[in-house]
Amino acid sequence: MAAAAGNAAAHAAEAAEKFDPLHQFAIKTLVPIRIGNLDFSFTNSALWMVIAVLVISFIFLFGQNRIVPGRLQSIRELAYEFVANITRDILHDEGRPFFPFIFALFVFILAANMLGMIPYSFTFTSHIIVTFALAMAVFLLATVVGFVKHGVRYLKLFVPSGVPIYMMPILVPIEVISYFTRPISLSVRLFANMMAGHTMLKVFASFVIGLGIIGGWAPLAMMVALTGLEFLVAFLQAYVFMVLSVIYLSDALHPEH
Repeated sequence: MAAAAGNAAAHAAEAAEKFDPLHQFAIKTLVPIRIGNLDFSFTNSALWMVIAVLVISFIFLFGQNRIVPGRLQSIRELAYEFVANITRDILHDEGRPFFPFIFALFVFILAANMLGMIPYSFTFTSHIIVTFALAMAVFLLATVVGFVKHGVRYLKLFVPSGVPIYMMPILVPIEVISYFTRPISLSVRLFANMMAGHTMLKVFASFVIGLGIIGGWAPLAMMVALTGLEFLVAFLQAYVFMVLSVIYLSDALHPEH
């Protein structure tokens, strides 16, 4: 009896875990690696980061360049022109040194978001630690560029032009807080959108399974619509992250604007 009760409890726990919409975001250790008190284990998140890099490398490094472009070449050219036009429009000629970084950032986030749409995959951009690391890279680059190019004059970024002197004690702290919250807002926007979208898909998928053939058609239709919307969100979030990164670099290059 005790064994049967234990098996039933285990099956119930397994079923609850299966339909838990947040279980898909769990970090799982694939290859444990510990050095002293530090954990360098290879996880499912790291695995899908590697897969994303391999997919990007395959698309952009392999395949011949032809006069009549094939599919991979068309993807390469469209992505390159898309990012190059945005960088050129916002940063002008000064943005050329930063194009490789902006382009790599965009395609990495886009690949991560799109790979996360594959069933049984792992969306590592749904974790705040990943998106925060990307946002901090942008923040530190913009800050270093600003001080290297302008020195102390970069602090003009915190002093809005045309503002009366008596308003400075109020506006300057607001500008400083706004500046240092940039990596937080940038990372939370990407993480929250990806996590919310995949959670909703899992919720409606559980409704489809729970209601069966007769009652599951409505959540199934909603799930199909949400899947299409999620593909759009996956692209838009990579686009928004890239555009905001370029804007932050523009502020670093032209703090007086």
